[in-house]
Amino acid sequence: MKTMKGPGIFLAQFLRDQEPFHALFPISEWAEGLGYKGIQIPSWDSRAVDLEKAAASKDYCDEIKGKLSSLNIEVIELGAYIQGQVLVMHPAYETLFSGFFPSGLGKNERIRWATRQLKDAIKASVNFGTRNVSVLSGGLAWHLVYPWPQRPEGIIDEAFSELARLWKPILDDAADHGITIGYELHPGSDLFDGATYEMFLDKVDEHPAACITYDPSHFVLQQLDYLDFIKRYGDRIRAFHVKDAEFIPDGRTGVYGGYQPWMKRAGRFRSPGDGQVDFKRVFSLLTEQGYEGWAILEWECCIKSPRQGAEEAVPFIANHIIQATEVAFDDFAGGESNRELNRRILGLE
Repeated sequence: MKTMKGPGIFLAQFLRDQEPFHALFPISEWAEGLGYKGIQIPSWDSRAVDLEKAAASKDYCDEIKGKLSSLNIEVIELGAYIQGQVLVMHPAYETLFSGFFPSGLGKNERIRWATRQLKDAIKASVNFGTRNVSVLSGGLAWHLVYPWPQRPEGIIDEAFSELARLWKPILDDAADHGITIGYELHPGSDLFDGATYEMFLDKVDEHPAACITYDPSHFVLQQLDYLDFIKRYGDRIRAFHVKDAEFIPDGRTGVYGGYQPWMKRAGRFRSPGDGQVDFKRVFSLLTEQGYEGWAILEWECCIKSPRQGAEEAVPFIANHIIQATEVAFDDFAGGESNRELNRRILGLE
């Protein structure tokens, strides 16, 4: 077993145009002041990193790492969620997502842009010395999640074939560079649970770079067993978001949320410790599975402020990290063993 690292923090939800949240080093200094030891960097936000420059220049990445090291902060990994979602996108979502990619791009140009961004994130990860890039898969079939009217035969298979076609060159590139792609299984993307992840793995021939960024909050909202998920797919988990959620259905709303704002939904995200995720079991199971990556706060709470959420998450994460044992608790009662002794104990000799 391994001991995971932490506490870490994903910067995306904290970046603002006001100091100290307006640039990488001031926000990292703020995070370190709270007790964080590592940062997950949103690669699409120029306030945090120049992705193209990071892909092209190890010196640029080394300079960032050096400055962060002086603040006692590590770079955990790059997140490329936006670029992944933009890579594979049903036309119905193009207007809603238009702010996430350069204006004026047609479909093929958008795909090329997203592919280049994701490959730049891989190159930048090599330059930073990190090992995983967390993404959303994007997708074509989310609007078909509830089968009414009946889905035409073969349409889901066709969607996943296209998803695999667009991701396969990126996965190959990641594997060539010793990097994994951590898909955060997320509603709104075609990879949102274990079944869809398995369908994708089948399409990409069980690609070794097709891994998982684990976030139990999305599974609470789906009413999926997030603990059994770790047992099933733990060997593929490469990153871990510490984000809580609660699901409290009533006679008005359930899993689908009734188009209500987050405050009025049956399922909603909460700060760590304020929701229903059994983090003691989550940390235990991840440790049993040999997870040695980071425990990373992702703050998304509809009630608590980001500052309070960030402050409270430091001791919460630190207190849940398990220092994995290197000895068995009953070693004191043991002794040397050999086949002759074993057979004598069994009454065979």
